[in-house]
Amino acid sequence: MSADWQLTRAESDDMDRLMTWFRSAEEVNVWGGPKFRYPYTAETFRTDCHWPEMDSYFLCDANRALHAFGQFYDRNGYMNLARLVVAREHRGRGLGRELVTRLMQAAGEQSELESFSLFVYRDNTPALKLYQSLGFEIQEYPPDEMLADECFFLTRAR
Repeated sequence: MSADWQLTRAESDDMDRLMTWFRSAEEVNVWGGPKFRYPYTAETFRTDCHWPEMDSYFLCDANRALHAFGQFYDRNGYMNLARLVVAREHRGRGLGRELVTRLMQAAGEQSELESFSLFVYRDNTPALKLYQSLGFEIQEYPPDEMLADECFFLTRAR
């Protein structure tokens, strides 16, 4: 990947652009989970993203064009990576790997937690393969978490 990629904190205008990346309730559900409302407004989108309370980042090129988005937060003793997405027109070029790698680096600089976690739908094979190639391993699903029959829970040490 190019050294020109930058991970930048999401700003309000960026969130407006992110809203345009999703075309259906199904896409929003896969990305944001079952509690994410669709159709959404600018207000409900930000609320459901927990922006600006949650660490939210875009992967940008040298011209600050937005190519990918992700978040992280402390969840049950893990630095959990959440709402990971590459813009449709930029998929298939390794940006998912670049995004996850840079998010883990940023999260590692902000937290002393020893491990990362994430959830992925079982039928999202490309994402699952990417996460496993980065060293994430499927774990026993946490008790009392939603979607145990639909998602995998993965972790990785620093």
